Amino acid sequence: MKRGKLSFRHESLQDAKTIKAILKALTEGMASGKLSFSDADDSIELHPAGLMNLKITARQEDNLNRVNIRITWQSEDNTSGNKSIKVKCR
Repeated sequence: MKRGKLSFRHESLQDAKTIKAILKALTEGMASGKLSFSDADDSIELHPAGLMNLKITARQEDNLNRVNIRITWQSEDNTSGNKSIKVKCR
């Protein structure tokens, strides 16, 4: 059974100290295997485990600076192991 698409997005203006605290919470969540995101509008809980893909990009264009950090992984689907298969040959 496929799970539906769940998403969370938050954008706000923060100072460096606050962003550092958010990044620390992310590292602690990665270590514990539970990432919880929430704001006034939405929430999501993710469970990172196993091998993960890390992509970091940095860009500087005129006076705009950007750093993107992307971490992706495949969730194990526990329901797929419950399916039975029948194979017949003649």
